[in-house]
Amino acid sequence: MSDVAHTEREVEALLFAAAGPLSEGDLARRLPEGADVLGALAALQARYAGRGVELACVAERWRFQTAEDLAWLMTEERDEPRRLSRAAQETLAIIAYHQPVTRAEIEAVRGVQASRGTLDALLELSLVRMRGRRRTPGRPVTYGTTDAFLEHYGLANLADLPGVAEMKAAGLLSMDLPADFAVPDPMGLGPDEDPLDDGEAPEFHTDFMGEAEAADEGR
Repeated sequence: MSDVAHTEREVEALLFAAAGPLSEGDLARRLPEGADVLGALAALQARYAGRGVELACVAERWRFQTAEDLAWLMTEERDEPRRLSRAAQETLAIIAYHQPVTRAEIEAVRGVQASRGTLDALLELSLVRMRGRRRTPGRPVTYGTTDAFLEHYGLANLADLPGVAEMKAAGLLSMDLPADFAVPDPMGLGPDEDPLDDGEAPEFHTDFMGEAEAADEGR
């Protein structure tokens, strides 16, 4: 094997094993004195041209990289779960155990004003739905959980919800709850509920994970 071919193999091995790009000086310090680093790099670049992996020079450093036209093969799509804030977790727990429940009733249990953003986040994630309207002055909207809520928490039905002590241990409840805190019956409308009007749907607000929720967290 000629000295040029041998140097080419050595440079190839160094670049392949390196944790990052290497400069000509980095390579020269690893090779025998007088090794033709530039010649080896030029030969390697020509040999890998057009292949799935190519030799490229970036910021005066050399590295092997995937050919640009094949970059799409390396793309990985995955769902990143959105972490619920403490305010959203507490609101979700109240809705799960008290449904059907209105915004005012949620606020009464938590002891703070419920931000539009917190409920909007739960609605957008399909963990909560608008059930109907309470038969009281102002006909406030009532909220309940969804099938997606059961699927997310691995529950067959709401009767499988953990007890209050378990919810507190899991960090889902951290406030004092009424003595009559109990698992609800989610099937159908309650005796004091009317169905939603046709086409009625939640209106999301741009602050659903922003300032409104941050203010709610700070209370």
